[in-house]
Amino acid sequence: MIKGSGARILIAGAGSGCGKTTVTCGLLSALKQRAVNTTAFKCGPDYIDPMFHSEVLGTKSRNLDVFLCGENTVKYLLDRDSDGSELSVIEGVMGIYDGAGFQDDTGSANHIARLTSTPELLVLNVRGKGLSLAAEAAGYLNFTENNIGGLILNNCSEAMYGIYKEMLKEKLGIDCYGFMPHIEEGEIGSRHLGLITADEIYDLKEKMARLGIAAESSLDIDGILALAAGASTLEYEKPELHITSGAKVRIAIARDKAFCFYYEDSLELLGEYGAELVPFSPLEDKGLPEDVRGVILGGGYPEVHAGRLSANKAMLDSVRKAADGGMPIYAECGGFMYLGKSIDDGENIYPMAGVVDSRFKLTNNLVRFGYKTLTANTENILCHKGDKIKCHEFHYSDTDEYGDCFTAVNSRGRRWKTTVASDNILAGYPHIHLWSRPEAAENFLDKCRKFAEGAGEPWK
Repeated sequence: MIKGSGARILIAGAGSGCGKTTVTCGLLSALKQRAVNTTAFKCGPDYIDPMFHSEVLGTKSRNLDVFLCGENTVKYLLDRDSDGSELSVIEGVMGIYDGAGFQDDTGSANHIARLTSTPELLVLNVRGKGLSLAAEAAGYLNFTENNIGGLILNNCSEAMYGIYKEMLKEKLGIDCYGFMPHIEEGEIGSRHLGLITADEIYDLKEKMARLGIAAESSLDIDGILALAAGASTLEYEKPELHITSGAKVRIAIARDKAFCFYYEDSLELLGEYGAELVPFSPLEDKGLPEDVRGVILGGGYPEVHAGRLSANKAMLDSVRKAADGGMPIYAECGGFMYLGKSIDDGENIYPMAGVVDSRFKLTNNLVRFGYKTLTANTENILCHKGDKIKCHEFHYSDTDEYGDCFTAVNSRGRRWKTTVASDNILAGYPHIHLWSRPEAAENFLDKCRKFAEGAGEPWK
């Protein structure tokens, strides 16, 4: 049993759109200005909010997901990734009690707060509310067991804050730890998958700086630091990784505006098993990096950049050549779309790599959304037949060929086949967190090493 310690706070919310990300980024920016060494995390599977945390802090933000990784691994990753920092700030997901299903709060921000003994601050949007704000707060405070230690009021003016604060203390005995005013210059746009990604906002640093200035003047930073310092000891078992001494292997990983959805802990796990990740851009580059023995195409927004991706024929040819030559290629969601025959955005149909026989079309609705457990129906480059691995799906596109490598089962027991596989290709919509089955990282790198040996050029 390992015991970890460290100051930490979880910023939860009444629901999506209440201002969690605004408050979190403002707080992170203010802490940075105070030179507080801070680590950031995001509850759940979301890729985009951590990008904003990272932009503020200049270091990678991580995901904490109970469904994908399990309770013990979540505690381990929180403690490991917080090592050396003075404070960990964890942003919640959706509403404080929203998790994997509708029967309890499993997988929610509140679950993670209880699991990790982390104090919570609940963000409430005060717009259009008077005494009803107290009723709303009472519902969240009394619904079920929680670690709520105070409230933060969003879209609140300085003049009204004192009135709200006094009312909430009198009615509920709860303290407020400040407010965030509406800051038009700090607003972040959105699209069908949520917020616009960090590298798409040309003045993002200025926006985050404005939020930080507001947070410094309107949040009770000293009070938040004191609350965070009261976090209890974190206890967990260190996960065992059976790492053999294999040769280092160079893996090309797509990283640009079209492909930017990755779990940093998954990438570090690949590194522990011997991967040297070499970034490349399907948008800008003319071919895969030299001397790579595998390819990873993550999620992102290929539909937004479909015209440029399709026009970069040299890169498409390079990926096809690698696939035809037997190089292991793992692609998920946006990467799956890139490997397919075409992407139809409703106005144009753009040819893609054609490595897999799937055609994609944008819809107006989420398709196959949510958490799932995958069981391998066949041997593939990640799993052996019968292996189980956890995933999450979030996409507005659909395809005429999902594949049948895995059987997916969601929380309601619904099942279907998914993911295209061949001897060296695995491509599908599921976003997989490798910490749900670390052996999958080992399996992938073993396939890459065998490919290198077969090519007569083992990477050393």
